[in-house]
Amino acid sequence: MAKGKNVLTTGDVAKICNVAPRTVSKWFDSGQLKGYRIPGSKDRRIPLPELLRFMKANNMPIEALPVGKLRVLVVDGSDPPASDLLETLKARGSYDVQLARSSFEVGAAIQKLAPHVVLINLLTNGVDAQGICGSIRSNEDFATIKIVALANHLSTQEAAALLQRGFDGHVSNPNDALEVIRKIEEVTAIIY
Repeated sequence: MAKGKNVLTTGDVAKICNVAPRTVSKWFDSGQLKGYRIPGSKDRRIPLPELLRFMKANNMPIEALPVGKLRVLVVDGSDPPASDLLETLKARGSYDVQLARSSFEVGAAIQKLAPHVVLINLLTNGVDAQGICGSIRSNEDFATIKIVALANHLSTQEAAALLQRGFDGHVSNPNDALEVIRKIEEVTAIIY
């Protein structure tokens, strides 16, 4: 299995869980393990965050998961960027963090980094947050990427509108690194 893989085959999941591939297929077909089928095929694919959720819910050991570091792309065109947030994420050691300062840099970074989570600062100039979100959501290859908006004190309606536009969540205080980390863990289904 390739390192940094976000979507797994039933064979990959079987090796990780130390079961037969047919057992994984049964979990999938019964709805216990969520994922999708490859169009025109019977092959199944399971996103890594879903496997993690399933394993934790069933008290399975997660040491065999190829999670490694969680890859986070921070999109912030402000000057200076949210350096405290970047440094806090890097200092934790469990994150591979990269900064993109423009919409162009986002495209290149997504191809190179293959992030699990994209944090977009909505308060920055020169970054089209809606356009970035739309581009990610329109590309099947990026279906597992979680997108989190960083904005100050959104109303309930504004937060709901972000979810409708394709965001997976928001952080109302982007200066609170612990709140950002909790949201990253929430959207990637990491439960401690």
